[in-house]
Amino acid sequence: MQYPLSEKIGEPALFVGRERELKYFDNWLANIPKRLSKSRVIIARRKSGKTAFVQRIFNQLWSDNGTVIPFYFEFGEIKIWFPNLAIDYYRTFASQYISFLERDEKMVNEQLSLTEIREYGLKNSVQLLVNDIDSMLFDKENRLNNSLWKTACSAPHRFAGFYEQRILVILDEFQYINLVYRDENCQDNPDESIPGSYNSLSESKLAPMLVTGSYANWLLEIMSRYLKGGRLKQVRFSPYLTEDEGLQAVYQYALFYEQAITNETALQINKLCMADHFFISCVILSDYEEKDLTTSEGVVNTVNYEISSYTAEMFSTWEEYIEYTVAQVNNRNAKNILLYLSKHHERYFTPKKLQEELKLDLEVNEIHRQLKTLKEADLIQRGVSDIQFRGLQDGTLNLVLRNRFEEEIKDAVPNLKREFTAEIAQLTRKNKQLQGKLNHYAGKFAEHILAVAMRNRKRFALSLFFSNVTDTTPLNLQKVKERVHIQREDGKNLELDIVADSSDERVVLVEVKKTQTPIGSQFITDFQEKVKIYQTQFPEVKVLAAYFSLGGFTKPARDLCIADGIGMAEEILEW
Repeated sequence: MQYPLSEKIGEPALFVGRERELKYFDNWLANIPKRLSKSRVIIARRKSGKTAFVQRIFNQLWSDNGTVIPFYFEFGEIKIWFPNLAIDYYRTFASQYISFLERDEKMVNEQLSLTEIREYGLKNSVQLLVNDIDSMLFDKENRLNNSLWKTACSAPHRFAGFYEQRILVILDEFQYINLVYRDENCQDNPDESIPGSYNSLSESKLAPMLVTGSYANWLLEIMSRYLKGGRLKQVRFSPYLTEDEGLQAVYQYALFYEQAITNETALQINKLCMADHFFISCVILSDYEEKDLTTSEGVVNTVNYEISSYTAEMFSTWEEYIEYTVAQVNNRNAKNILLYLSKHHERYFTPKKLQEELKLDLEVNEIHRQLKTLKEADLIQRGVSDIQFRGLQDGTLNLVLRNRFEEEIKDAVPNLKREFTAEIAQLTRKNKQLQGKLNHYAGKFAEHILAVAMRNRKRFALSLFFSNVTDTTPLNLQKVKERVHIQREDGKNLELDIVADSSDERVVLVEVKKTQTPIGSQFITDFQEKVKIYQTQFPEVKVLAAYFSLGGFTKPARDLCIADGIGMAEEILEW
């Protein structure tokens, strides 16, 4: 897969999980060529992975080089003059459109100028590009800003229709379209009617839209005013991965950032971070001076630091979001209601019920007013009726809110460290249960678990993990690397799952296979080729080869391992 659009997540391999969401949108994307896909809007709070998800969709479509051409545009959290938005929008669309046709990755991130777009249109007989640029330059000179914007925002639909194509229009953080100004200095009020430009475009089956937004109420208000009639079908996007996906995220971040963890603490990090990929990344990358993610105490202290310290990435990232929302409900009663609903997020409450349970000295109508304000600030949800409300089912946000307001409301500092310690104690109360969890995850993350186990022991004989080992002299590992690439003489790239360097010029090469059935001799032969290439490239070291096959070995494969002195394992007995 190619990644012409630079993904905000950074290293592409850090994108993990989202299998359910990917399956849903794979079906939706498959229906676009048949003109059956209705425009969608993904709504979720900040740091939930929306941008990474839609950017991955762009790169997937671009790499597939199929019948759907992707277009990605992000509305910035800045004031912008109307004509500047129009030109930026069109340049982005045209550059990405041309990059897809020419299979040139550079044009995705490096926009062509209007002159360059026109020259391409002339040279390659794409007459719409020529016509659009001529029209836009005329409109800009004559300050016909509405016409300028109409040409820009309608371009994907017009191109799809004229050239019998399908184009996916991805508009990230759509709520910021309300930061567009008619005056050049951006001093007057923003023009809130501009979202109406998409009223008919959102119904296009030739160029359907995939919109995202981080501030639910803000975005929904725009939709209710300018995109009525369910033109954008809502997709709620959880910030949380599944438990399995969260653990994979822990291992991936630890691997790429070379952060020491144990298999036990990997489970603990995932548990305390609630499988929230952003929370996990903050803990793995934390600047906490006493960070030690190889012990339970170290995990608790680091997680607590990220939630409570003003200098922590987790805290500072949420601070802006909290300031925006809480500024609208900055009174003790509203905060009290917010914390209570957040704590009991599984239940719906009416204003009358809250008055009784919290013993609020407020009229029911006033409580209802504050509940509506909290809802508009995206801090609680409304139920089926107009008087039912409940807290967000968002554990990460709950921790931040408690840390921020609980002392003010309850006159007592929340002891989150004690709560985190209790959660870990419950997780590890029975070592047998923990071992069972690790055995379950071995099938999914065997190479990570094995590499972590080897790093943590450092000094051990290879026979601790593998049978059929001829060299039982203890190793003194200096570095354990995963996914190491080597190159054959013909230029083909091969990958070694684990490469572990010992201080005595020995190196352990491990192949990991997670098949459900026993592997055959061809797998061993392929591994032998990698071993020989590595030995040729590093003749000064002694290679110890080992093979982990979760599904076991056929007799021919086992005989080949025995004959060549390759260690064998079907389960990881030592963690």
